[in-house]
Amino acid sequence: MSTTFFGLLIAVVGWLIPSRWSYGLARIWCMINIYTLRLVCGLRWRVEGRANIPTRPHIYFAKHQSTWETMALAMLLQPQVHVIKRELLRIPFFGWGYSAMRPIAIDRAAGRAAVEQMVAQGRERLTAGWSIMIFPEGTRVPPGRTERYRMGGAILATETGVPVLPIAHNAGEFWPRHSFVKWPGTITVVIGESITPEGKTPDEINAEAREWLEATMNRIGGVGPCAAQVE
Repeated sequence: MSTTFFGLLIAVVGWLIPSRWSYGLARIWCMINIYTLRLVCGLRWRVEGRANIPTRPHIYFAKHQSTWETMALAMLLQPQVHVIKRELLRIPFFGWGYSAMRPIAIDRAAGRAAVEQMVAQGRERLTAGWSIMIFPEGTRVPPGRTERYRMGGAILATETGVPVLPIAHNAGEFWPRHSFVKWPGTITVVIGESITPEGKTPDEINAEAREWLEATMNRIGGVGPCAAQVE
């Protein structure tokens, strides 16, 4: 119900008001959902590394296991735009509102052209004071699995000089992808230290982010009821 209401609200007024006001409306929607999940489903969360949360634009590299983190990280971090699959904008209500928030929507099948598009739009958003949220594996990945880290975010970092902030969490162990069921428990979110791109290649940035993220996932994982999910 809240998705329909806020999706329509942002879709209607989002093009008429400043982008940060639209983001504020979306953030309210995120807060409603996250705290409803806490009250109704017993799905709590804790954060390690709050001191690492930046006050200036960064490129966020977050693990993507669930729907939960897309809402919780909007509450926790500075205003951000997401790099998303273009198909998400076609989802009724949700996609309509998402479009009004001006995400970086790319055609993943476009290859190098998609990376160039992301870098160009990402540079514009960063210059305007927005952070960029990127899920470097490109899709939601079940707990215990890792996919190839795509290069777009690391290239954006080297092209702009903007640091990368790695973010790990185990939300998929309590709310798996493609599942309506949410299990009670405490999700752990870990905010890493910024990775400066100065003097580094995109491969080196990706390798540094991946090393920290996977090591952190190994440390915090294996505690939720869906930890051993295999697909």
